[in-house]
Amino acid sequence: MKGQQRELNLRFLAQPTDVNYGGKVHGGMVMKWIDQAGYAAAVGWSGKYSVTVAVGGIRFVAPIRISDLVTVHTKLIHTGTTSMHFAVDVKARDPGLDDREPEERLCTHCVIVFVAMDQAEGKPTPVPPWTPVSEDDKRLAEYALKVMELSKGIEATVERYVRDND
Repeated sequence: MKGQQRELNLRFLAQPTDVNYGGKVHGGMVMKWIDQAGYAAAVGWSGKYSVTVAVGGIRFVAPIRISDLVTVHTKLIHTGTTSMHFAVDVKARDPGLDDREPEERLCTHCVIVFVAMDQAEGKPTPVPPWTPVSEDDKRLAEYALKVMELSKGIEATVERYVRDND
């Protein structure tokens, strides 16, 4: 049911094919997992095909190792008319019974923005609104707006750069 699924977890097992030359999972693979989880969350909230429009504030905090169980957690933190903003945390842990690392560790964090579409090659379409209620939700919604503001500043800088170098 649209407008009901605010949070979503996807889990992946880090495989040998996911690693870079340093033996840790590629940042690009982590970004792929973020996009997949974000898409599932956006469709779950909107009930519509959705497209990625931005990823902001991405930070790679800790490496992910081969065989780690990876959880990509998405949480809706802001809606516009057609857009949905999700805070994403990527956490990993050794799935074995090793007591040295029983807890998940934060590996990556970002905000990802999707826009709902009326069809695959269509136009943006309205999404169910979400209103923050708790203090934590209000803080997260404010965070989403700050990331959007920073993103707009980056877009303006790139536009000036492209214009000045034509």
